[in-house]
Amino acid sequence: MAIDQVSVFIENREGRLAEVSRLLTAKGVNIRALSLADTADFGVLRLIVNDPASCAEALKGAGFVARTTEVIALGIEDQPGGLDAVLGFFAEHNVNVEYMYAFVEKTEGKAIVVFKTRDTAATEALAREKNIPILTGDMLAKL
Repeated sequence: MAIDQVSVFIENREGRLAEVSRLLTAKGVNIRALSLADTADFGVLRLIVNDPASCAEALKGAGFVARTTEVIALGIEDQPGGLDAVLGFFAEHNVNVEYMYAFVEKTEGKAIVVFKTRDTAATEALAREKNIPILTGDMLAKL
């Protein structure tokens, strides 16, 4: 149940993020979650969108460097210790979380956390073992 995340490398300059947003709006791409990390010269924009293939294609067509990566989105209890329980479980099973970001879905009382790990399939299997809800791209599009 991995989902495709689109990563975009953008120059760290005024208006460049707005260009990405404008382009995706024009293509009808709906951003469901995002993370932006920067350095002095460029940033990495990670996106969960309703149509990752169209998103990546549009970005590449406009000259951006973009790629898709498999990640897993888990529904974690939105309470103190919810994330700690999952991270502790992953650590016990030697899962290295390369990066993650989250957003809160109040209607379900869950924090949706997107994880990038080396082995998405193994991470999914562990989540199932622990009965941690795994979200699909379709489920995220409906939030």
